[in-house]
Amino acid sequence: MSFAQEVKLEIAQKKITRGCCALAASYGVACFGRYFDEKGLVLHTELLPVAQYAKRLFSICGIKGALYEKERPSGPVYEFKVDEPEQVEAMFRLFHIQGTEVSRRVDPELIRCGHCFSAFVASAFLCCGTMTDPSKEYNLEFLCPRYNLARDLEGILAEHEFTPRRTVRKGVNVIYVKASEQVADLLTFMGAGGAAMQIMDHKMIKELRNMTNRLNNCELANIDKVITANVATKKAIEYLQRQGDFDALPEPLHKAALLRLEWPELSLAQLAEKSEEPISKSGLSHRLKKLEQLAAELQKRRSHV
Repeated sequence: MSFAQEVKLEIAQKKITRGCCALAASYGVACFGRYFDEKGLVLHTELLPVAQYAKRLFSICGIKGALYEKERPSGPVYEFKVDEPEQVEAMFRLFHIQGTEVSRRVDPELIRCGHCFSAFVASAFLCCGTMTDPSKEYNLEFLCPRYNLARDLEGILAEHEFTPRRTVRKGVNVIYVKASEQVADLLTFMGAGGAAMQIMDHKMIKELRNMTNRLNNCELANIDKVITANVATKKAIEYLQRQGDFDALPEPLHKAALLRLEWPELSLAQLAEKSEEPISKSGLSHRLKKLEQLAAELQKRRSHV
């Protein structure tokens, strides 16, 4: 089961008892279901609880509908339908429409309180919503072929402090929200608080994983830096030994060289701690760089002889 289906099942488990909210939720099904015209209403869904939820909502509003199951190669699809003439007329009166409108808009009089807005948007998601698995991406969408309804839904979301965007994809209007906090807040708004918690859990895991990767990369970079520096110093010391200049080094440089030869894998800070005489990391670094500089100068001088 996809994450979007899990969200829809969570929404469909909501108990709506207030008449105004049941009206708003039913109206959301009418606006964003498969069909809503002079013949009646049809909602198609792959989830039986969603179809049952729609039937329950309309029943609260006094409208009787029927459930059907239709087989198809990819699996069954469930249909909630209101098509009996008397019920269709009652539904039209309920939603203040004639049934013959060419273009339909959201009627604000049917969405009366804050809970009504949540119920309306939740029903819209049940009918035409989808979202990406949060382990991959944060993206929640409403797909609506009707331009005016899509624009009105965008406006409703914006009025409730969400930041929806609208585009057209293959001739279908898409209202989408992408920011993780916005997606989680919208899920909570629609009654899918459990799914919202999963979003935040996934975000926290991603942030921890990214932080771990950054720390590991930083540590690896530091290790590479230490190894490169140690190899350069060791080569300089070995050159001085081969040329017979090692024993003639000043005592501080000689001791620093012996220390590096004894502990070739240690960082400067660790190497300074191994010194018999107190010396700082910067002081030891200065001496080792002096060794490299001296070896380079001698090698350059001898190459011109």
